[in-house]
Amino acid sequence: MLKRYKPTSQGQRTRKTLVREVSKARPVKALTSTLKGPAGRNRGRIATRYRERGTKKRYRIIDFKRNKLLIPAKVASIEYDPNRGSNIALVNFADGEKRYILAPEGLDIGMEVVSGPEAELTPGNALPLENIPLGTSVHNIELNIGGGGVLARGAGNSAQVLAKEGAYVNLRLPSGEVKKILGKCYASVGTLSNPDTRNVRLGKAGKRRYLGFRPHVRGVAMANPKKDHPHAGKYGTTGIGRPAPLSPWGWKTRGVKSRKRVHTDYTIVKKREKKK
Repeated sequence: MLKRYKPTSQGQRTRKTLVREVSKARPVKALTSTLKGPAGRNRGRIATRYRERGTKKRYRIIDFKRNKLLIPAKVASIEYDPNRGSNIALVNFADGEKRYILAPEGLDIGMEVVSGPEAELTPGNALPLENIPLGTSVHNIELNIGGGGVLARGAGNSAQVLAKEGAYVNLRLPSGEVKKILGKCYASVGTLSNPDTRNVRLGKAGKRRYLGFRPHVRGVAMANPKKDHPHAGKYGTTGIGRPAPLSPWGWKTRGVKSRKRVHTDYTIVKKREKKK
């Protein structure tokens, strides 16, 4: 659910924030770690431009592998995670261990979750893809057996099970791409929480800085095409001045395929849908 604000200032006029129904308990210290070093840098050199660390926060260690099989766990709390859009759930296993998992919609405090081939189709349970019926929405999907979930992990995202062909299962990913994945790979049932995250409006530039983003400068606004950007120059208000847009390092950036993992092309049944 989104919260709107009265236009008492220009920053408040367009501001929309997400109302999260989460517990107010502090995170489990043993399941957190520090975020060290400058953001977007590799040994001091800028690897990702216009990024910074932002507001100080601790990283929550999430169980993406869900490899504690056939041991039931009870949801102790639904918590806010500053490092991702969806909520996270603290689960207490029957043997006393605690872990954080991604919280899908419909998962509440007191519910029970379990991982294993014979788990029920309830939100939060993890099963092999070959044991999940067609049409089911899943998230946190593995690409390699036992490697941990890497697909459909963003707020409000999920993939749909379309078909089963031999050892593979066809999934429609959030991008629209249909991909076949080994049926032994695990996935969690349900759609992730906070689907309205994409409709949030920060309202002011300062909030963007808190999140770790620095001001982004357009190439055409720069002065020297030899050292700043290929689009730079004194005619900055007239466009890029060349047939095709380029990156700061001279690469073509529009209409050129950049996919390098061609050895996995055999898993793509249908390419992703183009944005309208």
